[in-house]
Amino acid sequence: MAGIAVIGAGLGAMAAAARLATAGHRVTVYERGDTYGGAVRSLTRDGFGFDTGPGLLRLPAVYRDLFVKTGRRALEDVVGMTALDPAVRHVFPDGTAVTLPASRGGVIRALDAGVAPGAGQEWADLVNRGRTVWDATRRPLLEEPLTGDWRALAADPYPPVEVRGGLLRRRRTVRARTLEEVRREQLGDPRLGLMLTEEALSYGFDPLRAPAAAVVLPYLRQTFGSWYVNGGTRALATAVYERCLERRVEFVFGAAVTGLVTADGRAAGVRLADGGTRAAAHVVAGVSPAALEALGGAAPGPTPQEEASGRVGMPGRVVVCLALRGGREPDAVHRTVVHGAAREAEAAWVFRGGLAVDAPTVTVLRPDDPGRRPDGGHEAVTLSAVVPTGEDWGKADVAGRFADAMVRAAEAAVPGLGGRTLWREVRTPADTERETGAVGGGVPGPALAGAGGAYLTQGNTTALPGLYAVGGWSHPGGGLAHAGMSGALVAGLIVEGADFRGSQ
Repeated sequence: MAGIAVIGAGLGAMAAAARLATAGHRVTVYERGDTYGGAVRSLTRDGFGFDTGPGLLRLPAVYRDLFVKTGRRALEDVVGMTALDPAVRHVFPDGTAVTLPASRGGVIRALDAGVAPGAGQEWADLVNRGRTVWDATRRPLLEEPLTGDWRALAADPYPPVEVRGGLLRRRRTVRARTLEEVRREQLGDPRLGLMLTEEALSYGFDPLRAPAAAVVLPYLRQTFGSWYVNGGTRALATAVYERCLERRVEFVFGAAVTGLVTADGRAAGVRLADGGTRAAAHVVAGVSPAALEALGGAAPGPTPQEEASGRVGMPGRVVVCLALRGGREPDAVHRTVVHGAAREAEAAWVFRGGLAVDAPTVTVLRPDDPGRRPDGGHEAVTLSAVVPTGEDWGKADVAGRFADAMVRAAEAAVPGLGGRTLWREVRTPADTERETGAVGGGVPGPALAGAGGAYLTQGNTTALPGLYAVGGWSHPGGGLAHAGMSGALVAGLIVEGADFRGSQ
């Protein structure tokens, strides 16, 4: 079978490599860094362990399918996973807090008790409309290659809703165009609005511009849950890497690819920084659009998601790893969202160049994992916040001041946080750029329908025959699950060719 060169060792690239090797291809992965996993990294120090990239897995069925299709051992035979229940605790700017269980009925009851009577059903109705979006877009958006028929995804599948409005409170039918319109017209309590817009913010989307179809995001989280991988998500990356080795995928680390080799109008290999070339029948690139362009494999210009974000480059993340003295209290929740006091100002800063905020929205992860702390008398806590990539994050004072603000916010979720801290390490978009090569350290979000196609990512095929794009910057977008889906799509396109119609 033909030799295949894969650029980068991120999750999507490795997922494609494992599938292609299983199909009989000789696969070589060229990674410019010294390890695998892309943005899926970890920090270990003094017996503490932290995820510095994504901390939770959604839609684990994507990786279950990968392991079923590429070997004998199932995913759960390789890594342990635990579904979060409670799913999340929300701490609002007014001081109220609500803990949501994993069940739909439990969410309704918790919101009725913790927010306002009727809030639970109002949220449930919203999530049900997210299901409408999911049913309409699941196959073409996630399981099929992005082809010339992509314009079918330009229309927003979010359904029209009947609401009461005006002085006479008459019923009228509205068709929301953006997530902000959904919040304003269909959610009465402002705390429900914060829950909705936080979903968009957490994926790097501006609520003012994100299509109404983004309501699918809370639907996915509530319906399919969030899963913690024992040992952290780095353990998932290791499992995929080892599956690649089992399938005899070759990895070459410290091998930066600087260009493409072409012959007869198609990709025919890669050129390395040492001046050498490696021939290949197909090239799979797990890099950002800007990096792909630099290799000579794409037309210039921002991706649709970058245009929709109002800047070239998606938002990034600041991650604060906290080593704490004192054990985790018995009723601690794994994931807490502490909502910022000024969501509109925060979104303006992240997406539209506004002033920096001193009370950001912070996600607090407190895994109950004995393997990530020295003993029961200590705790490893990870904080994360979405930030613009345009700030000078390489400066210690810039990163330090923002980390201080994140810690202040997180005190609402972790009792006695300030007095318990032994040490902390801060990771910024500057670190993400250094580790992954993404310009500015941006983190791509998942593809969304609607908005005229502005939230679709670059397709898996390119203008250069034989060159394929894989990973979070490519269809169907960012996130661990979506990256795994892209690997399945690219492998299908290479193995089955033009007849490939999508994952089964």
